[in-house]
Amino acid sequence: MYAAQQMQAYKNVQKTKMTEREIDAHALTQSALKLRECQKNWESPERGKIDKLFEALRRNMLLWSIYQAEITREGNPLPRQLRQDLLTLSLFVDKRTKEVMCFPEPEKLTVLINLNLNLAAGLSATPAPQ
Repeated sequence: MYAAQQMQAYKNVQKTKMTEREIDAHALTQSALKLRECQKNWESPERGKIDKLFEALRRNMLLWSIYQAEITREGNPLPRQLRQDLLTLSLFVDKRTKEVMCFPEPEKLTVLINLNLNLAAGLSATPAPQ
């Protein structure tokens, strides 16, 4: 159910006048912000914070799963080396996410946050003319 809601939200954003790059940058940024919120509130006595952490991690993992599916899709126009590099990153995200879920520590979120924000920044930059 949750995956269907996420996919629908992703499709709804696509209906706007945003480019695919802008949509991806937005999704990566939103996911990073959710993870950062969990990191900042780590010591909070708030009930349900582990649920919020797992929700943010699942959301990020779903986003990266969408990227994995697109990267490995036959006919993907990205250069082969770029697809391989992105797939390697996505596998790292999977591994780190599972690590945080099994052994939660706030500093383990930093690399996921930074990765998402750096990719979002790159996607938001104006591509060089070809």
